[in-house]
This record gives sequence, C-alpha cells and structure tokens, in this order.
Amino acid sequence: MGQERCSRCGSPLVSRRTRSLQRVWAWLFVGMICYVPANIYPMLRTRTLFMTDESTILGGAIEIAHHGSYGIAAIIIIASVVIPIGKFIAIGYLALSLRRQVRLSSHARHKLYEFVEFIGRWSMIDVFVVAILSSLVQLSSVASINPGPAAITFALSVIFTMMSALSFDPRMIWDFPEDTTA
Repeated sequence: MGQERCSRCGSPLVSRRTRSLQRVWAWLFVGMICYVPANIYPMLRTRTLFMTDESTILGGAIEIAHHGSYGIAAIIIIASVVIPIGKFIAIGYLALSLRRQVRLSSHARHKLYEFVEFIGRWSMIDVFVVAILSSLVQLSSVASINPGPAAITFALSVIFTMMSALSFDPRMIWDFPEDTTA
C-alpha cells in the first residue's frame, strides 16, 4: 500500500520529525559556541579623524549608558545578552523536558516554545543596527563605522539558535503523559 501522501501537494505524511532532538542539540551547541566570540570580539569599529575605537556588545552598552542613554543601553543588553541566553536555556530545557520529569505542564512548555519562536524574529536587531550604522556613517576621511568580527559570529549564533528552535518538533511535548503524583 505504501506511505500516505498529502492529497493537496503529494508530500509524504509523517507523524514526527526523525532525529529532531539530535538536530536541536547540534544547532544549539553551535549557536552557543558562536555566541562566545560574539561577546569577546568587537561588534563595532568606529574611526574618527584622530582616533579609532572598538567596542564589544557589553562595552558599547556601558558606554551608551555613561552618556546618559539608559533606555538604549537597556535595550542593547536585553536584545544582545538576556534574550540569547534565555533562548539557549529555554531550548535546552524544552529538549531535556522530553525525556525527564519536569514541573511545567505540557501546555506551559508549549507556550514556552511559542515564546521562543516569537522572540527569534527579533534576535537579529543588533546586526541590523550595526549594518544601518555602517551604511549611514561614512563621512569619508572624517568618520566611519564598520562592523567588527563579532557582528558575523553574533549573526551566526542567532541563525543557529533559530535553526535549533525550528528543528524542535513541538508535537513531542504532548507525547509523554504528565506526572500527576507531583
């Protein structure tokens, strides 16, 4: 008889994605590895007439805060540090929760997955800011802003983390009965 196919597009129908968790862990670890140099190396290189300055993500946020822009500094720290680390923890928790007893219900874990998916589209905001600054501030020999090596590794970290979240099959959250004895 063979495998069932979609009546509309003809694709084979599958119950679950095979090796979903292996892909989740692989993409997550690569994303975490890329996140380290993204925070060590400079994100921006600013050159003016008399000096050149390189700033990391955290260093740039601290410098912005020293100039009185606390809101912008907070946005940078939240978008570049808190959200990526939170995504690493959330995706890891979701992957671990499929094989271990956890306190969160299946419904709460599914909501966590949806939140990770939603926040993923905003994770590239730093890279876009660097690209926009680099293109706008090019005043020939007076001043220029160029992306540093951290821009590439941060973008890769975001992409790999998004791939990890996309590799996660949320239907597996509902496959295991919940522990009612807790």
